[in-house]
Amino acid sequence: MRQVVIYPGEDGLWIAECPSLPGCVSQGTTRDEAIENIREAIRGYILALEQDHIAVPAERFETSGAEATA
Repeated sequence: MRQVVIYPGEDGLWIAECPSLPGCVSQGTTRDEAIENIREAIRGYILALEQDHIAVPAERFETSGAEATA
């Protein structure tokens, strides 16, 4: 499973990116659409690497529930 970062963009769209796959970014008009679009982007990214006989980067990120306090 790949970790994905999702956040609202300045243009009102939701941005989704997969940090362990450099440049694998997508967007959507809703959060759910952005998630579906990044799933498709991840599948395509990995397929392209495999077709080109390039090693697929391992997932190297972890999540944390830590919050910063001010």
